[in-house]
Amino acid sequence: MSDKPASQHLFADALVRVQAICAALAAEGQWPADIDFSRVVVEPPRDASHGDMATNAAMVLAKDAKAKPRELADKIAEKLRADDLVASVEVAGPGFINLTLKPEVWAGELLTMLREGAAYGKSAVGHGAKVDVEYVSANPTGPMHVGHCRGAVFGDALCGLLDFAGYDVTREYYINDAGAQVDVLARSAFLRYREALGEIIGEIPEGLYPGDYLVPVGQALAAEHGDKLKAMPEASWLPIVRNKSIAMMMDMIKGDLAALNIKHDVFFSERSLIETGNNKVTETIDFLRAKGDIYEGRLPPPKGKPVEDYEDRIQTLFRATAYGDDVDRPLIKSDGSYTYFAADIAYHKNKVDRGFLDIINVFGADHGGYIKRMQAAVKGISGGKAALDVKVVQLVRLLRAGEQVRMSKRSGDFVTLREVVDEVGSDAVRFMMLFRKNDAVLDFDLAKVREQSKDNPVFYVQYGHARGHSIFKNAREVVPELPEDDAARSAWLGDAPVDLLTDPAELDLLKRLALYPRIIEAAAVAHEPHRIAFYLYDLASEFHALWTKGRDLPYLRFIITNDAEITRARLAMVQGVVSVLASGLAVLGVHAPTEMR
Repeated sequence: MSDKPASQHLFADALVRVQAICAALAAEGQWPADIDFSRVVVEPPRDASHGDMATNAAMVLAKDAKAKPRELADKIAEKLRADDLVASVEVAGPGFINLTLKPEVWAGELLTMLREGAAYGKSAVGHGAKVDVEYVSANPTGPMHVGHCRGAVFGDALCGLLDFAGYDVTREYYINDAGAQVDVLARSAFLRYREALGEIIGEIPEGLYPGDYLVPVGQALAAEHGDKLKAMPEASWLPIVRNKSIAMMMDMIKGDLAALNIKHDVFFSERSLIETGNNKVTETIDFLRAKGDIYEGRLPPPKGKPVEDYEDRIQTLFRATAYGDDVDRPLIKSDGSYTYFAADIAYHKNKVDRGFLDIINVFGADHGGYIKRMQAAVKGISGGKAALDVKVVQLVRLLRAGEQVRMSKRSGDFVTLREVVDEVGSDAVRFMMLFRKNDAVLDFDLAKVREQSKDNPVFYVQYGHARGHSIFKNAREVVPELPEDDAARSAWLGDAPVDLLTDPAELDLLKRLALYPRIIEAAAVAHEPHRIAFYLYDLASEFHALWTKGRDLPYLRFIITNDAEITRARLAMVQGVVSVLASGLAVLGVHAPTEMR
């Protein structure tokens, strides 16, 4: 571990060391040649009192080694004790191995942070693999509401995380522009078109979209076509109005997303799959039929809860059960049109044809029942080569001082994303949408995110970054040569005497900082960006606590006017905190302010 390359963090380096020891033992004991060391992990122990790191090596390799886990653990522990950076090794329970590292390890990792600067924590765990992340994909029938907001932020933060972890990420939006809902949109916009021409349209009929957001669409149609559309039959004006409405709604949606600093690489049209002369849905069904994955049959009546697309008739079915689904799925409705599922299979075949074998879809809570069939479809169209991970984002309850907010001035029946962003800012929206696991219901209190307290996570984390810069500003009175630029300051502090950081609170903070690269990798592999938000809050909390401790215990202050060496060491520690907070916030798409206003 002593010759750790800059790009390899402590936990990864320890894992290499443990695997090397196991490989050496395997050679000595003539274990099977194909033994799998990938199951070995090195991670923080659940209980910090057990040490700095823990490994399961003996537990997962004992069977191959034909040894008892505890006996194998003792052999591995004996070799680990020879490492000059290991303070102690303990074997616990049935064979877990706990490591405690020497204090200088953490000081050395701080110097690595300063040397790598903004690149610290970046990983190659993704190995450049292509990943398609489809998120938001809200129907283009109106402005985005606060419910869409969580999926938008989650998907975008996941993309930022995967990118930082070494994946080749494509951000994708699927435009549902082929269903009945866009015809309803067109009829709603046509009413507003007539209104723009001077007609009194009265109350919007039930079944149409009532929001004022369609008024500009009607005005644009009137400006472009005059009263010509009125003279046309619906079959003639409907496609004209539909195309204009979808285009303007997508411009509105893109503007709403831009307010959250979200931009997609690909906007894929569902309608493009069924264009005349280029019907990709038919092609996909023919492809699956040739594979034997399509048949004509009758579905048994559903047991328990009803299946929404069940019809008691002979129909065209996809063998979803062959790929892990509970029931085979219809592809063609009784009226001859395709089911939504048929179009979705064609769309995902397009993803696979574009070279994506790692596919992630972000679904709303109401689409949970759709997961198994889509995973089955991806297996079917890719011959099992592609994998689909579906992340479900649960509902958001919008509150104001504890009371639920339901109505919107703009839409009439829901609160728009833009209204929330305009009220509290994109940073608060993004961080708070990630400060709870995606599959748990989230309470978003507009009043709470305005508080300047520990109870407001986004404030507390951003304040940690700003506090670090405040410390640098004050330090220049003692150390005038301290650079203002982050990169220059990191370099200037790169030879600070960090071995002077020996107080338990300082070591705890250094250990927390050193966790960052591993947190990045673990969160990326699990597709869980909320882990970064949780980590940043914990890091900020420890930093604030150490600052507060310095108020009561002057010897722990970051700036000691008559001791330049300890001041320089502690400024190096503050730089580590500032760099990691800025990096983690950037991964989540949140700004890192240098001062709080």
